[in-house]
Amino acid sequence: MERIGLIAGNGRFPIIFAEKASEQGLMVVAVAHRGETLPELETVVAKSGGQIIWLHVGQLGRLIKAFKSAGVEQVVMAGGIKKTRLFSDVRPDLRSLKLLRQVGQNKDDLLLRAVAKELEAEGLVVRESTLYLSSILANKGPITKRVPTAEEWEDIRFGWQIAKEVGRLEIGQCIVVKRRVVLAVEAIEGTDETIKRGGRLCRSGAVVIKVSKPQQDLRFDVPAVGPSTIEAMKEVKATTLALEAGKTLLLDKEVLLEMANRERISIIGMESV
Repeated sequence: MERIGLIAGNGRFPIIFAEKASEQGLMVVAVAHRGETLPELETVVAKSGGQIIWLHVGQLGRLIKAFKSAGVEQVVMAGGIKKTRLFSDVRPDLRSLKLLRQVGQNKDDLLLRAVAKELEAEGLVVRESTLYLSSILANKGPITKRVPTAEEWEDIRFGWQIAKEVGRLEIGQCIVVKRRVVLAVEAIEGTDETIKRGGRLCRSGAVVIKVSKPQQDLRFDVPAVGPSTIEAMKEVKATTLALEAGKTLLLDKEVLLEMANRERISIIGMESV
């Protein structure tokens, strides 16, 4: 049976990827991170006939050894690691420490590309994290029943390039806007908390814009939204979510759309503005 390696971070993304890979008849060999990866992944991996290896963030040498021992040749990175973990409970091994010294900067893209280079030097091909997931990529145009109002469109057009610039600077991938005023910019706290923080400042009617970075590498850190995103928007009465079409994953898509339609939240897929 063909095998696919999964480097699993947090959230539902690794679970959904494992489910889709299993549906394609692949055996999933997952390396999961303690304190980050959801334990439910174990069940999905077992159903594929595969195995899961738990380790601490920073154990790069052990990660590579686990995949090579399992006969894996291709790997996918799915789900992030909370940046707050960079300040606690990291256990870098000698290989990670050497890599960090070589990179010299704590920027997501540089670190992830460096990790990918290390994996590929060991014969592990790093595939795009959207592999097998085309059915849950955001399409261009309206995704929900409700569409943005004229005022919301103004906010989308106003905020799009700002969000792109925030991404280029590797600060975050999401901003919150209302009446052409930026209320919040995503930083270390993540998308859902950014939505809550920005939404509280305007009471209702906030527009959320989430884009891929201009330098986006589809092998990792692909933008994703899910039911928790809609829950955060509901909490602060945000009304519109603009996403980059073809580059944003809709996790638990059916549940997400049902929630958005029930709350009359509009979701729109954009290629550019």
